[in-house]
Amino acid sequence: MNISILPGHKGPDAVFTNERIANFLYKHLEEFGDPKEDILACLDYVHHKGGFVTVGTVQDEIAGVVVINETGMRRYIPENILVYIAVDGKFRGKGYGKELMRAALDQAEGHVALHVEPHNPARHLYEKLGFTNKYLEMRYEK
Repeated sequence: MNISILPGHKGPDAVFTNERIANFLYKHLEEFGDPKEDILACLDYVHHKGGFVTVGTVQDEIAGVVVINETGMRRYIPENILVYIAVDGKFRGKGYGKELMRAALDQAEGHVALHVEPHNPARHLYEKLGFTNKYLEMRYEK
């Protein structure tokens, strides 16, 4: 698998456009996904406020994507939030998700937080990579 890091603050890549990445994520996040307009908003955040996109390809086909947004915070809130990770079903079970995550974690400056549902199978990958469950997330929604 070839891995490309698309840095924020430079606008979308000519090959890996926001639309192409959003379409991939929308399809392959499956039950853990968001509406496409939310995915596009996340990618827009990367380009205007900070973060990066990690794209893994196999023979020019997207195999997986990781999106990390920078928070602009330090210490009391992690500097980075892993917003999305998805691997195409036909490439799962080959270690590509782990490879993508390692590349994204290596690229990130500072700590990385993520949210994962308890029944999401990716939770085991995160634990293998060293993520711990320090807090119970609670939200108040208006």
